[in-house]
Amino acid sequence: MKRIGVLTSGGDTPGMNACIRSVFKTGTDLGMQVMGVYHGYKGLIEGRVDYITHDMVENKMHKGGTVLRTARSSAFLTEEGMQKAVSVLNAYDIEGLVVIGGDGSFRGAAQLSEKYGVNVIGIPGTIDNDMGYTDFTIGFDTAINNVMNEIYKIRDTMRAHDRVGVIEVMGRLCGDIALWAGVGGAADLILVPERPMPWDEATNILVANKLRGKLTSIVLIAEGAGSAEDFCEYVRAHSDVEIKATVLGYIQRGGNPSAFDRVLAAKLGQRAVELLADGQSGFAVGIKHNDIINVPLLDAVKVNDTFDDKLYDLNTIMAKF
Repeated sequence: MKRIGVLTSGGDTPGMNACIRSVFKTGTDLGMQVMGVYHGYKGLIEGRVDYITHDMVENKMHKGGTVLRTARSSAFLTEEGMQKAVSVLNAYDIEGLVVIGGDGSFRGAAQLSEKYGVNVIGIPGTIDNDMGYTDFTIGFDTAINNVMNEIYKIRDTMRAHDRVGVIEVMGRLCGDIALWAGVGGAADLILVPERPMPWDEATNILVANKLRGKLTSIVLIAEGAGSAEDFCEYVRAHSDVEIKATVLGYIQRGGNPSAFDRVLAAKLGQRAVELLADGQSGFAVGIKHNDIINVPLLDAVKVNDTFDDKLYDLNTIMAKF
């Protein structure tokens, strides 16, 4: 294989640049030319393709976001859009494609592989950590550290006013960010979609904390479990607890990637290129029990995410005392 391409698709994640660097360096070492596709599948359809250079990856690998930019593309979901994407790959003589993104990006990659015979490998890049075939996705570790750092800042202000602080984090279907950041940041209550807790029960916990003299509590709520402001309004209407909401938004998705995410990105990028060099296609790479793995793309998108109930229950115990 003489020439491969790499693109980033869907939401940006810290570590994408480190992964692009790994793909470029590994490909170059194996005698390949490596081209970057700008703006994800949208850019692939539009032919936004150019060579990746050493300067491009060396000066950005420690930064968040993605030097290749990213976008969502409704056109790529159509047969016409996919055919156009394939024609662009052929026009540039790109023999293999590395796709860094989440579940939706993988589904598109699987279509390219199964229906159009494109040599493609998927790398999981999403802060939600919602891809069940792999223990961790690129960007998740950075996101939970970003959230954990904000928890302590908010706790300082809440303690000064004897208030409860409710912090809303990303996680529409997967509560891993709330869970891991909540445990790491000593949250008193974690609300996630996988373990629904009636808001009256959550309110009773906060009231009990106050009666025990614990005037300040921190609540982590994943967006899939409700909005922070709605929860605060409910608590105010049903108790005398003073409570304030904070929505972290993109704060948790930006910033320099952690060491873990940089190393994970490097390992996954290397494996992706090695698979293409070996003539293997239609796989997703990941990490399981600290080993780098690859599974068929179609299998990867079918595996449901597994919530760590034991970790959730541990936090419940630690928050009691």
